[in-house]
Amino acid sequence: MNTYVTGSTIRLLREAKGLTQAELARRMSITRNGVNSWEQGLSMPSPTCLVDLAKVFSVSTDYLLGVERLETV
Repeated sequence: MNTYVTGSTIRLLREAKGLTQAELARRMSITRNGVNSWEQGLSMPSPTCLVDLAKVFSVSTDYLLGVERLETV
């Protein structure tokens, strides 16, 4: 599993939604440093956080992990 793919995906989705790291962290009930660590590929979100991220961004967990591409209609 490539944490860089996950981190860059989280960053792109966060920016597309117009959220700062601090705003996403508040929604996730974690620290801004936690979000930054994910985006830098220093750590991976826990399975619970992956599910929460998928809900925040309205994508699948597979998309967050780089397993599937986002289909646009």
